Amino acid sequence: MDGTILVADDDRTIRTVLTQALTRAGCRVHATSSLTMLMTWVAEGRGDAVITDVMMPDGNGLDMLPKIHADRPNLPVIVISAQNTIMTAIKANEAAAFDYLPKPFDLPDLMSRVSRALSSRPKRSGAQDVQAEDGNELPLVGRSAVMQALYKSIARVMNTNLPVTITGASGTGKTLVARILHDYSDRRAAPFVTVSGPELAESDNVERVLSRVKQGSLLIEEVSQLPDAAQVALVRLLDQQGADGARVICTSQEDPIQAIENGTLREDLYYRVSAATLALPALCDRVEDISPLASHFLSRNEGQPGQNRHISAEAVALLSAYGWPGNVRQLENTIRRLGLDARNPEIGREEVVQALGSQPEIQPVLAGYNREKLSDSVGRHVQRYFDLHGNMLPPAGLYARILREVEVPLLEIALNATGGNQAKCADLLGINRNTLRKKLTELDIEVTRRRKLM
Repeated sequence: MDGTILVADDDRTIRTVLTQALTRAGCRVHATSSLTMLMTWVAEGRGDAVITDVMMPDGNGLDMLPKIHADRPNLPVIVISAQNTIMTAIKANEAAAFDYLPKPFDLPDLMSRVSRALSSRPKRSGAQDVQAEDGNELPLVGRSAVMQALYKSIARVMNTNLPVTITGASGTGKTLVARILHDYSDRRAAPFVTVSGPELAESDNVERVLSRVKQGSLLIEEVSQLPDAAQVALVRLLDQQGADGARVICTSQEDPIQAIENGTLREDLYYRVSAATLALPALCDRVEDISPLASHFLSRNEGQPGQNRHISAEAVALLSAYGWPGNVRQLENTIRRLGLDARNPEIGREEVVQALGSQPEIQPVLAGYNREKLSDSVGRHVQRYFDLHGNMLPPAGLYARILREVEVPLLEIALNATGGNQAKCADLLGINRNTLRKKLTELDIEVTRRRKLM
């Protein structure tokens, strides 16, 4: 790589790591902990690309993007952020960021993106304001690779007129994603209408529904379950309404291609409603998101008995071992019930066992919980990750990502066992105390001192 990179991040470790890596790759680097200094460099014409954090001591990195683009339209900006929510990705996309990467990031992946930024000229449509709530209110939570890819896909199709089909098992959040596509788009002031098969049983109802939606968004739930007459009518009206009509969003638990083969979905309708597709992963395919999801759902008990509760590392491990056939919806109901019923601030493994005792598929997990080897568990999740990508290989940098997935719970559980005492934790792990501190910073692990286990 050849170019000058401007790096803005208030974390000294991240600045050091990026400076060293980019310098070794042949780049020149200017690093700062101040957005003010970054904007000064941009105004002076320095830099061929920018890497900036979002939350900085003197401002928000996303808020600076419109000015950067106004002053330097062809300067690519890569946004990195520990705020791993859908709204961060949406705002980065709306502000015309060249790329967005959540923390903790994979360094080889970031270097690859910097290389693309230096060698390409991004297409920019100008920054737009996002009139939206804080993304933390949305239960579309996760830092897994598959969820970050989904965030970007949602952001890309948000303000297009393309019809979208959202696929995924029950409880994965298909209706939520449809609502996000409408509520954070340019159509947010227009109607959002949801219909299902029975409501469109008569073909005349299709026309009445579309007239009610006007230029808003029409959500058709389980499109493959529509009566054939309604599917024919929908094809005809979609051809008639043109680009200024309603935006159609469909959901389907069944794979649309399989539905066509089974004769439940018309092929001509599929091609009209699937200009863009969003596939929502099952919760068992993003196990690393279970812990942040559980914390999110507990936090929503504000003003209720579960308001200040947290889940022990052992309880999180059990939650992660369970298959969650009901996906995120089942997890939400379980966690919110735990938050209300728990007697102590910390929710332990036994309380999770009681909560899941009557749930489907829990007995095999409980039976094998203490016998499964770590290598078996890791192997199972790695294989699932490969299977998720079908015939394609996962993104490069897999070794570091897998090690990080093992390293984070190991450090968190060890810290919990030693009451947050870093000296004892380092001794327990058999590593240098400075090494432990560095890893805690790199992995953004919070240390809380409390009474240690005996």
